[in-house]
Amino acid sequence: MAQKQALSPEMIEEITRTTLQVMKDYQEKEKQKQQKEKRDWRLRNTKLLLKHYRSFVSHVEGAREKVTAMDYADAMESLYTNKLALESIKRSRQRTIVMVKFVQKMIGVYQAMCETSGQQEDLRRYHIIYEMYISEKKQTVEELAEFHKIEPRTVYNDVKNAVNTLSVLVFGVDGIEFN
Repeated sequence: MAQKQALSPEMIEEITRTTLQVMKDYQEKEKQKQQKEKRDWRLRNTKLLLKHYRSFVSHVEGAREKVTAMDYADAMESLYTNKLALESIKRSRQRTIVMVKFVQKMIGVYQAMCETSGQQEDLRRYHIIYEMYISEKKQTVEELAEFHKIEPRTVYNDVKNAVNTLSVLVFGVDGIEFN
């Protein structure tokens, strides 16, 4: 009959230490994955707000409705969901008014940041975001590239950088990616 060998205290300690390290590494990776997913949906929501800004404006054009503090709170809360419910925003005129005003305010803050930075590329990024998403007449990537005498790829990079900054303005510290 085979004799059972007991694990030495040193082996048990080593197994425990290794197991704890593996668990700790796994938890850290899961935490990073969740933070990335959270950041990703906030970037998507920022892009959606910009992409649909003109349709929001046309939806509320001429609206005379009063926006209550509750309407404002509801609209802001919808920003912090995994999926920005564009259809529900469009259905609620008051929420749409709040969103339009909020985007206008954040674009104004972004403009001020770009103007005071002293960096030419910051001003260009603001102009590109404004012309692509905010102004009455939408300009294409090609038109903006030609106007600024840059490559279309630079326009896309400028949009990406501007959306990252706007995401921080819209979502605060939750819009920042920590390395």
